[in-house]
Amino acid sequence: MKQLRYIFLLILLLSTSGPLLAQQTLKVELPDELQRVLTDYETYWKNNNAEELANLFTEDGFILRPRNAPTQGRAAIEEAYQSSGGDLKLSAYDYHTDGELGYILGGYTYGNRTEDVGKFTLILKKKDGVWLIHSDMDNGNN
Repeated sequence: MKQLRYIFLLILLLSTSGPLLAQQTLKVELPDELQRVLTDYETYWKNNNAEELANLFTEDGFILRPRNAPTQGRAAIEEAYQSSGGDLKLSAYDYHTDGELGYILGGYTYGNRTEDVGKFTLILKKKDGVWLIHSDMDNGNN
């Protein structure tokens, strides 16, 4: 009888915790100067504009993609993004700035999908009053 009680409690716990485990990450609204970084990234990606994408980065910036060696520097970033493009949508989960450093944590999706298919971390540096990406690390959800 004692074992049945434990089994019942375990089933009850698992059935009530399921929605908690599957909950969506909340999205946050960014200040305009940070939102510009995401909006420009989406626009240049959609237009397959590798040069402008690379210009969103610091001179010594990085892209850190799954199954690829780190890519550093605007010229290398531009070359890496030559064949990139599509209907990319970025959203922020969290952000913070402190002086000339900041970050954005977020998710991305493509086309008409409503749920994120991956996550990213942008490390930002402010140069001459403009936020630039110093590091872009992403990975897919699968």
